[in-house]
Amino acid sequence: MTHYLNTLFVTREGSWLGKSGETVEVRLNGEVLLRAPLHNLDGILCLGWDISASSHLMAACAESGVTLSFCTPHGRFLAAVSGFTPGNVLLRREQYRRADRSDASLLIARQFILAKIANSRSSLQRTLRDRPNGLGNDHIQDAVKLLKQSVGSAERTEDRESLIGIEGDAAVVYFGAFSHMLTTEDPTLVLNGRNRRPPRDPVNALLSFSYSLLAHDCRSALEACGLDAAVGFLHRDRPGRPSLALDLMEEFRPFLADRLVLGLFNRKQITANDFDHHENGAVLLKDEARKKVLVAWQERKRESLTHPFLNEKMEVGLLPHIQARLLARHLRGDLDLYPAFLWK
Repeated sequence: MTHYLNTLFVTREGSWLGKSGETVEVRLNGEVLLRAPLHNLDGILCLGWDISASSHLMAACAESGVTLSFCTPHGRFLAAVSGFTPGNVLLRREQYRRADRSDASLLIARQFILAKIANSRSSLQRTLRDRPNGLGNDHIQDAVKLLKQSVGSAERTEDRESLIGIEGDAAVVYFGAFSHMLTTEDPTLVLNGRNRRPPRDPVNALLSFSYSLLAHDCRSALEACGLDAAVGFLHRDRPGRPSLALDLMEEFRPFLADRLVLGLFNRKQITANDFDHHENGAVLLKDEARKKVLVAWQERKRESLTHPFLNEKMEVGLLPHIQARLLARHLRGDLDLYPAFLWK
């Protein structure tokens, strides 16, 4: 169990969360493990199969805008508590209207994908700058050239299906070069393409877990500014799927999640011993390893950068909230184009 910044992470199986006065109280076998003032929290993320919460706490979270989410031990989203729909109904109506129009949806979806591909390319270029004589740099340089072409193709695309195809091809190129950004000499820590549900190697397992954390943050950011996280522009409607959160996280995957994974492996903070291999082929993080990742995730969010569009210095953890608000401004008509986050 860990409390960083304004998010409470609960990872211990058997934990029970209740409300005591104006605090969240976490108990295990009747013993109080932690109390945290509710007004200091933006979110509570439960990672486990046997973690429960009282209806009193759920109501308090819904009323005060604290996102209470339940995920599997390895980060896959299961459910979240929400009360009456918050936010500006006019903003949501405009979001739904745009989502129903293919031309308006494409205009926004294209920005998400352009930024994702451009930021993937920036990640590769950063590796080349950091390790000018690194092994595998030829492969990385080839990928950088191909991704530049993908950006051009995405800019010219005129329908969603073509955009998805370009994004898929770019992902194959990017993840084909991903192993060359890893400096570990362990032959088991390589990425032979993306796989998930379940991940079948340690790198995919850590990527999937990091993406789950990112999706949680993006969903919270969207709901905090009054948007409906379930109605996306690239990802289409599906019951239970936070499509707009999946849209928004696209631009952050290379910068936030992928660089975190690379750093953890390259600094040997996470090794092959931090994973369990199951009989069905699934490879999953051990409990202690998940705690190390959560600590690193929050430390990453504390870092600062200058926002490329606003030209203001801020913590990395605020980026999803800033981008959600810029998207809302675009939907309101204050911005002609949604300015997706571009990593420079």
